[in-house]
Amino acid sequence: MMKGLAPTSHDPAAYFKALGELFGRIEVATAAAVRLDAAGGVLAAAAIVKDATAHGRKVVFIGNGGSAAIASGMAIDYWKNGGMRAIAFNDASLLTCIANDFGYEQVFAKSIEMFADRGDVLIAISSSGQSENILRGVDAAEKAGCRVVTLSGFEPTNPLRTRGDVRFWVPSGAYAHVELVHQAICDAIRDRLIAERSPA
Repeated sequence: MMKGLAPTSHDPAAYFKALGELFGRIEVATAAAVRLDAAGGVLAAAAIVKDATAHGRKVVFIGNGGSAAIASGMAIDYWKNGGMRAIAFNDASLLTCIANDFGYEQVFAKSIEMFADRGDVLIAISSSGQSENILRGVDAAEKAGCRVVTLSGFEPTNPLRTRGDVRFWVPSGAYAHVELVHQAICDAIRDRLIAERSPA
């Protein structure tokens, strides 16, 4: 079922119903094995980002394919709309250079090793939770002293689901649904931080 190619309904009403229900089934855990609902996970992740950015640190996003698009969009939104320093390592020259010289599994780890600072926050996005370059990116971030938030889906046993300070898992095998929920989670974290800074 959770292979990433699971069909979504051809009936638009059923599609949106399934997507809406999926938000209620998001599972979140912390590194201390505390279980949270989606809202609690957003609050926990927002607290990590708030603490980091209040101390001049930045938010780093990584992802492949559709998740790369989410990473790039979120990096822009976090700095333009959220007023936070944020970056995604998706430049074509950077990716092809590192992939050519070190292997594609290193494309995020090498960038994180060079540009991440202690206290930064890595937000690692992977629908499958099995991408080697994402897992190595998490390794590099932890080694650099970064906090880590992970977003995964598909199989409940995927390795990314066990990584990070806050760990979001979307129980679906459909890329479209997992990616939409991941984007919404990132949006919710950003909007929470904007709301906290805005006068009531």
